[in-house]
Amino acid sequence: MNIFSAMKPDKVCKSVYDLPLDEFKSSGKTCLLLDFDNTLGPDHAKAPDKYAYDFIAKIREQGFVCCLVSNAKSGRSAGIAEKLEIPCITYAHKPRPDGVKRALKLMNTEADRAVMVGDQVFTDVIAGRLAGVYTVMVEKYSPKEIWYVVLKRPLEKLVRLIGRF
Repeated sequence: MNIFSAMKPDKVCKSVYDLPLDEFKSSGKTCLLLDFDNTLGPDHAKAPDKYAYDFIAKIREQGFVCCLVSNAKSGRSAGIAEKLEIPCITYAHKPRPDGVKRALKLMNTEADRAVMVGDQVFTDVIAGRLAGVYTVMVEKYSPKEIWYVVLKRPLEKLVRLIGRF
C-alpha cells in the first residue's frame, strides 16, 4: 500500500451517528475501534459527555463491541474508557498500526471484521488502513483543538482536496 492510498478512508461521515451500522453488520463487521478526541468527545476532555455515552449505548444495542484506540496518555484515555465501560488501548502510536493491531488482539477480532473510526487522516485513517481495517473518517466533533492538531489540519485539508474525500 502506498502512502496516498493509506491516507484515503473507506468512508467519510459527518459524525459517529451517521455511521452506516446496518451496512457494517451486513458486511460482517462486529467491532468498532474508536478514537476519542474530537471523534467521540471534545479534544482533551477528561470525561465523556452525553454524546459519547449515547453513541456507545446505540452501538451496543445494534450488537457491536467496541474499543477505544487512543494516542492519549494512559490515565486520561483509560479513565474515559472506564466510564464508558469499554476496553481501551492507550499510547496507540497512530499512525503506526501497532495500537490498532493490539486492539484487534484485545477484542479477539480479525481485521476484516473491524472498523476504525476517527477524525484525523494522519493518525486514525493511516493507522487503520495500515492495519488492514475498514476506515471511517468523521468530521471533527468540535472546532477547539490542541495546537499540534491545528497545525496538521491545513495539510489534511490539502490531502482531502486531492483525494476528493
